[in-house]
Amino acid sequence: MDQDTAHYIVTYFFVLMPENEKIAWKHYSSILKLEGSNNPKMLDAYKRKGWITEDREILDLLEKGYEDFEIKTAKKILENFPQKIIFNNCPKCNKLARTPYAKVCRFCGFNWHNSNSI
Repeated sequence: MDQDTAHYIVTYFFVLMPENEKIAWKHYSSILKLEGSNNPKMLDAYKRKGWITEDREILDLLEKGYEDFEIKTAKKILENFPQKIIFNNCPKCNKLARTPYAKVCRFCGFNWHNSNSI
């Protein structure tokens, strides 16, 4: 699975993500938001809300970096819910559109607003 497809699945089908992966994603995005901040109160608030974790099992999911996490998570989602994933491919070049409901291809510029697909 390529990175664009993994990002598409994780972004637009987040609700299908396993619970541990949701916690890992929240941890990763919270760390990014706090990056460069030297505010210990903010860090404590994020920890209290459960947005940052110290759970080794969760942190291990991110051990090889976010891109690896995203690919593995997308594969799990696709494996567990193949019937719920909608791949919106351009009718002209067959590349994956930016979103499940996009009607203009980001690669070739084809516009399919007047067609009956999706």
